[in-house]
Formats: sequence, C-alpha cells, structure tokens
Amino acid sequence: MGLFAAAASNFSCSGPDGKPCAGSTPTLGPGGEPVVDNFAFAHQAFTGDGSITARVTSLTAVSPSDGQPDTQPWTKGGIIIKQGTTPGSPYAALTLTGGHGVRLQHNFTGDVAGTLHTMPSWLRLTRSGDTITGHESPDGVNWHLVGTVTLPGLPPTVRAGLFATSPNHEVITESFAGASGDSYPTRATATFDRIDLQGSWPDRKWVGEAVGGRGEPADVDVTAGGVAVSGSGNIAPIVAGRGGLGRTVEGRLVGAFAGLIAVIVVAATFMTSEYRRGLIRTSLAASPRRGRVLAAKSAVIAAVTFVVALVAALVTVPLVRAVEVGKGFFEFPVPTATEVRVVVGTAALLAVAAVFSLAVGTVLRRSAGAVAVVIVAIVLPYILAIASVLPTGPSDWLLRITPAAAFAVQQSLPEYEQVTAGYAPADGYFPLSPLGGFAVLCGYTAVALGVAVFVLRRRDA
Repeated sequence: MGLFAAAASNFSCSGPDGKPCAGSTPTLGPGGEPVVDNFAFAHQAFTGDGSITARVTSLTAVSPSDGQPDTQPWTKGGIIIKQGTTPGSPYAALTLTGGHGVRLQHNFTGDVAGTLHTMPSWLRLTRSGDTITGHESPDGVNWHLVGTVTLPGLPPTVRAGLFATSPNHEVITESFAGASGDSYPTRATATFDRIDLQGSWPDRKWVGEAVGGRGEPADVDVTAGGVAVSGSGNIAPIVAGRGGLGRTVEGRLVGAFAGLIAVIVVAATFMTSEYRRGLIRTSLAASPRRGRVLAAKSAVIAAVTFVVALVAALVTVPLVRAVEVGKGFFEFPVPTATEVRVVVGTAALLAVAAVFSLAVGTVLRRSAGAVAVVIVAIVLPYILAIASVLPTGPSDWLLRITPAAAFAVQQSLPEYEQVTAGYAPADGYFPLSPLGGFAVLCGYTAVALGVAVFVLRRRDA
C-alpha cells in the first residue's frame, strides 16, 4: 500500500512566469535536516578568536499588513557567529526572544535556555577555535554562562554580528470536524547598543543583508547610539506537517495499518475456528495444561506475524523511498538507529496485536465479536486521532489510554521546543514515547492473556 501511495503521489509548482518553482527541496542544515534560515543580519568579517558583546535594549514585532504589534514567542533579536551568509550554514546565536527569554541556539536543532527574561539584556559570544561560548548579563558587569557549543570545521574567518527575525503568526482552529490553520508574517525590530568587538574585525563597518531571501528586506539603521535591525523569517528546523512535501520513514509504512486489520482477523480466527469446528477438545486433550496451549498458540502467531511484517517492511521502505525521491519529494533524515526502531517496532506492534486478538478470541469464542472488539480497541482510536476527526487534546488522550498508543513506535521525528507547531497525531507526533506507547499495548495484551487463561481453565471446551 505504501508503494501504491508513493506511485500515486505527485506535486507541481510554478511561479508567476509559468516556470517551475526553484527548489522543492528546502534548505538543509549542517546535519542534513530541512531548515528555515531567514533573518536580517548586520554583519562583519570576524577572523580568529575573539568576542562580540551587545546590549539588547528592545525587541518588538509588528504585522506588516497593518503595523499592529504582533511579537511572537519566538521572535528573536541577538548576536550570531555564522560560517557565512549561505542559508543552512553552521552558526551559533545568543538571542533574546519574545516569550522564552535568552536562548543559546546552534545549527538549528541545538537550544539551551538562559535565565534572563527582561530588557535590556547583555549578550556575549566568545569564539575559541571551533568552540563558541555564550554569556548573559542583566547589567554588563555580572555575567552568567548560558552554554558552550562546538561548530566543527568552522573556518578562520566567519561572519558575525547582530540579527533579528520573527516567524509567522500561526492561527490553528480545531473542532470535531478537524483542524484548519492560517498564518501571516510578522516583522521584528531589535535595537542594540554598547556593542563591543574583541579580536580581529577588519571591516569595522556593518553590512545589512536578508539571509535566505524570503522577499522581506533587511533594514539596518546604524547611528551613533547603536544599531537597529529589522527583518522577518526564522532560524529553526522544519517540522513535519499535513500537506508538506517532506516524507518520513513511518509514512512509507502506511500499509502496516491495512496489515494490522488482516492480522487481527487471522489471529482471532486462529483460536475461534477451533471452537467453531470442535477442534479445541482435541488440542486440550493432547495438552491438558490449557495455559500451555494458549501460550503455544500465542508464540506461533506472534513469531509468524513478526517475521512476515519485518520482511515486508524491509522490502517496502527502500522501494517507496526510491519512488518518492525520484518524484522530487524530500525526506526528513533520521539516524539509522531510529529507522531500525521504526521498522522493527512496527513488526513488533503487529505481533503483539496478534496475541491480543488471539486472547480476545479465546475469551469470546466468536470471530466476529473478537474482531470487532480488537478493531474498536486499536483501529478505531488510531483513525479518530490521525484523521483529524477529533481535536488534538482528545486525540492525544486516545493515544495514551488505548492500545493504539503503540503506534508511537512509528514516530521518527523529534519535537522542537524552539519551533511553534501543532505536533498533533495527524502530523506524526504522538503523546507518548515509542517505548511508552508500546508498553500500553503490551499491558492490554498481558491482561487479555491473563483473562483468557482464567476463562480457558474454568469452562468447558
């Protein structure tokens, strides 16, 4: 099913002149992850070791359409050391934010919280080789360490200076019919004074540039009292979402859902068919210890399901990847260990679900009833959650307290505190960790097996 979905997927994009859009593939960060790297940058050449210190005296944002104040929690204004002005290049930034205080961020995914939440705030970045250290101060006298980061391979001469950026204002409306969203740009202005440059800064003048070229100009106003920088955008990783062109490893395993329904039916029938045909008496006569009969059947159905599902996943993932990449979609890169966990975890999910279905079939003795119960317990909550039938809150609770929580083993992408997003099940983000979600299904299965053994021992075959 994943292969058919990939083959049927397509997208087209053209600009106002009818020519294809430039780059369906987003900017990639140092780790290969898709990123947004758009900001207003007042910079100079910075060679060797040294530091930049500045006081942020104000940070605001407005809506460009009407000029009304619209500072976002992740509106940013601060100091930055960056390999160059090429979008996606390595950097370390110490920034004051609209709602999260001072943060030391680097290479898009790294984020360390400081302690200051007020203005004015003093910020300092110090370079020593590939190491960048950030300090903050409320008064320019008493300095506190925020953190230290390493940018491997940082060249002797980099670009460093002052920056400002502000992400879109996101408006998400949720209802029992689904969710809808809208967004519009905001524009930040950060003002700086008490700027102190230590080390080799040969230019000795600020150059204004809109990194990323999102269409918004970078305004840099240099006066005797300081520097004001204005611009729009963000410096952050891109997160997965509905309707995006990014593809994930779990998206290539969409066929596992159809496989789950088949597994539920087969596993339930594996036991109920013996009751229907009267073969259960023969099985119990051959092994009077009824618990062992159930254990043996559970082991067989689990092993067969796991092996078949694992082989199918190992074949499907690379095939679907090749089709999607060939059509121009980009993939969210994940570590090999994460991809292995998703593939093996999906096979394990189906195997445990098979045992759960077998146990329910043992208790109910009827295929139709057993299949219905398991589908209501696993399949229905999953559909309600990922199809945006329910708002995010109820969807999250369904994926915490029902066996469908096990689908958390398929989440491959992390949530980023520094990125405002829905992080809903429909976008591939689950409320429990992969291990925690899988444990919920295992718990239900253990209880079902216990009840099945109890019932099997106490009633006639």
